[in-house]
Amino acid sequence: MPRFELNQRVKLADHYIGKDDPVYIVAEMSANHNNDFNRAIEIIHAAKEAGADAIKLQTYTADTMTIDSDKSYFQIDGGTLWDGMTLYKLYQQAYTPWEWQPKLMEEANKLGLDCFSTPFDKTSLDFVEQMNMPAIKIASYEITDIPLIRMCAARKKPIILATGVATLDDIRLAIEACIQEENKDVILLKCVSAYPTPYEDVNLNMIKGLADAFGCIMGLSDHTMGWTVPIAAVSLGARMVEKHLTLRRADGGADGAFSMEPEEFAEMVKSIRIVEKALGSSKYKLTPAQEKEREGARSLFVVEDIKKGEKLTAANIRSIRPQQGSGLPPIEYDNVIGKTASKDLFRGEPLKYDDFC
Repeated sequence: MPRFELNQRVKLADHYIGKDDPVYIVAEMSANHNNDFNRAIEIIHAAKEAGADAIKLQTYTADTMTIDSDKSYFQIDGGTLWDGMTLYKLYQQAYTPWEWQPKLMEEANKLGLDCFSTPFDKTSLDFVEQMNMPAIKIASYEITDIPLIRMCAARKKPIILATGVATLDDIRLAIEACIQEENKDVILLKCVSAYPTPYEDVNLNMIKGLADAFGCIMGLSDHTMGWTVPIAAVSLGARMVEKHLTLRRADGGADGAFSMEPEEFAEMVKSIRIVEKALGSSKYKLTPAQEKEREGARSLFVVEDIKKGEKLTAANIRSIRPQQGSGLPPIEYDNVIGKTASKDLFRGEPLKYDDFC
């Protein structure tokens, strides 16, 4: 499997995404507006208040996604949230009206949020481009649509690839399509296209494996319940996290059941920021606080007064903890026992090299 020469730091609007940059957190609106423009605006405000960096939309209509057919090929089954519907009816219910989207982007930008979308065909890509969105997301089921990926990559915006149904060959072909269009700003999202995703199917260890295999910035598009999985993903190297956001799951809607509520999203963001601080550097060194605390590490001290010329013994020299200041390291203990005091030594003083001969 080839490792590609992809950019290791991607600029998305005013944000940089790379290993030394803050994790970029995306609130996916999807169908959670429930066909109410004002609710969509509320979700954008909730995303901002919860600490998201971006709001993501989807740009399609039922007719650009599929055809209106009752044939078995288009019936949803298999234990999903949408069993019994046709794809066409689901997309009719879930789509975000295109006339809303410039207004939603304007509101997001006014709040300091980035706004970008997932297009699904040339018409939706052209529409997204009219708004000059700062990135293009490719959905999991479109990762095999190489002509679409080529068109998107040619726009020279960062390309975010979800891998929910992708084989390694699918990922390779998608990245190659971007590179052939001279677009090396590619971010790969570990993803499972199950709603909600069972924890045992997530396989977060693939994050590092995919990063090593393809040489790309990694992230997570997550459909599990809660925020434990995104936190773990960040600790494994994810630099982007995407989660669905709704106002209240009880409000229903096509995606409501597996979406986060604002309070949960805010807790996730807070936890991610804590984990970022805690991860720190991979280079082993003591922090200034640890250097200070090291003064309390065990060292050799005089524990009984010793006259000049007397021997250092187990009775008058011990390895103990001081509060601050230090004597010789304990590893010197066997070397100093039996030595002769070169001056008067007093109980409670650290033992130094010039104290004996």
